[in-house]
Amino acid sequence: MSRIDETMDFVPVRIAVMTVSDTRQVANDKSGQTLVDRIAAAGHTLADRTIIADERDQIAEKLRAWCADDAVDVVISTGGTGLTGRDVTVEAHRDVYEKEIDAFGTIFTIVSMQKIDTSAVQSRATAGVAQGTYLFALPGSPGACKDAWDEILVKQLDYRHRPCNFVEIMPRLDEHLRRK
Repeated sequence: MSRIDETMDFVPVRIAVMTVSDTRQVANDKSGQTLVDRIAAAGHTLADRTIIADERDQIAEKLRAWCADDAVDVVISTGGTGLTGRDVTVEAHRDVYEKEIDAFGTIFTIVSMQKIDTSAVQSRATAGVAQGTYLFALPGSPGACKDAWDEILVKQLDYRHRPCNFVEIMPRLDEHLRRK
C-alpha cells in the first residue's frame, strides 16, 4: 500500500499551469485556480501560469518552452482533452512527448469512474515526459483537476511517497541526453 514516509524530507518541485481555453481569463479560470491552490497547499512552487487558446501549435510551443526552462520541473494543463473539434490539447502534448506515461490516463479513468461513472470515457487525460520535464494534460473541469491532483499527482509529486514516485526519478529523466 502506498504511504508517505514522514522520516524523509519533502522536496518541492516547480510546476507551471496552463489553462487551454478560448474564453477563460484568470478571473474566471476555476480549473487553473484549483491547481494553483493545491500546488501551494502541497508545498510546491508555482513556476508560471498561462491561459492559451485551443490552438495545437500554440499549446505545443508553450509546452516546449517550459520544457526548455530549467525553472520548470512539471507542467499541468487543464482543458482541451475532450472529443470536440476544438479539443487539441492531447495532440499538442503528444507532439512534445519523448515518452508517454500510459498508465496515467488509465489511473485517471479509474478515479473518474468513481466520481462520474461512465462519463469518464469522454476524457483523454494524458501524461508524458520531454526534456526531463513531466507533462500532464487534465480535463477542463475543476472537479477533474481536484480528482487528478488529490488522487494521483499530490502523491506522485511527493518525494516521500512510497513505494515510488515521479520526483525520485526526475534526475534520470534526461539521462539519455548525457550518454556518450
